[in-house]
Amino acid sequence: MELATRVMNLTPSSTLAISAKAKALKSEGHDVIGLGVGEPDFNTPQYILDAASQAMLDGLTKYTPSGGIPELKHAIAKKFKEDNKLDYELDEIIVTTGAKHALYTLFQVILNPGDEVIVPTPYWVSYPEQIKLAEGEPVFVNALEENDFKITPEQLEKAITNKTKALIINSPSNPTGMMYSKEELQALGEVCIKHDVLIVSDEIYEKLIYTSDQHVSIAQLSPALKAQTVVINGVSKSHAMTGWRIGYLAGHKEIVKAMTNHVSHATSNPTSIAQYAALAAYEVDDDPTVEMREIFQDRLHTLYDLLTNIPGITCRQPKGAFYLFPNVSEAVKQNGFDTVDAWAEALLEEEKVALVPGSGFGAPDNIRLSYATSKEELIEAARRIKQFVETNQQ
Repeated sequence: MELATRVMNLTPSSTLAISAKAKALKSEGHDVIGLGVGEPDFNTPQYILDAASQAMLDGLTKYTPSGGIPELKHAIAKKFKEDNKLDYELDEIIVTTGAKHALYTLFQVILNPGDEVIVPTPYWVSYPEQIKLAEGEPVFVNALEENDFKITPEQLEKAITNKTKALIINSPSNPTGMMYSKEELQALGEVCIKHDVLIVSDEIYEKLIYTSDQHVSIAQLSPALKAQTVVINGVSKSHAMTGWRIGYLAGHKEIVKAMTNHVSHATSNPTSIAQYAALAAYEVDDDPTVEMREIFQDRLHTLYDLLTNIPGITCRQPKGAFYLFPNVSEAVKQNGFDTVDAWAEALLEEEKVALVPGSGFGAPDNIRLSYATSKEELIEAARRIKQFVETNQQ
């Protein structure tokens, strides 16, 4: 049976592939340290678990409105008001089966065949694949390492054509952990307004920042930029709820209406119980990210210091998320490998450390390491990486 071309042209997720290989080695009895998974290693807070349990006991297990229950939309609107100084009506918000599904559905409803979406490199692995699934064309703009992996207005202007439909901004970023400043966002936004380019602002790591820098949503900078922007967020990272699959989008009501119509035929609605759990996450005055931030910050500094003392590895210090994105090109060369992918595969085989090659993010000289694991494992992983690099010196 011949499969659809759009599926055959997809690139498998490199993050899921490395995780699967690590799990396979673990099942064989190997002591594998996995630094590939992009999710907090904390359980969902108890008050959220309790809310989900109560929702089940109360019989809240039926279909819900396709775009999410009104109570959760109200809570999301309140969150936008308090955290981002943004006002959204309920018909400007859609709750989705994870932030990933919000992005997927958005591209399905805004892109026609051949429409272009500008994707800064390095990028989260699913951006280009979702664009291709909507028959759009990802246009990659190389965000230089010396500019902390952030594109400039000049680069953006040069990339725009008469087919450009949207620009993706992910701040803090997966995989780099870098953030755009208010001034940088303003400059990029002015270019988008000038050319009528929709801004897709992925803010899923908004709560995980480890410096004095404040998160800024590009939508809050002016009424014009708010009208030009859709904001993507969710509870996965902020409340350790990756498996619950609750995300959301806020933006122009026509986009939200189209997305709601689309998901009514795709998923019917996000899981009812997960929606009530997310409602508790936003209603209870308990911020689990306070403790997570402290722990992640300590891990970040520990791993960063250890990695940057390994010969041939350099790294920009990130400001948010929970990833390091070091450049290992010199170490790869010194170890006699042709590619970072081959180097990373050998590292997994020899030292049992699983990390994700940067090629999956459009940055073939880098690797992504998640520090969403214990400090002890991070220290041991750095020791193994150093041992691997020094042992294979040529």
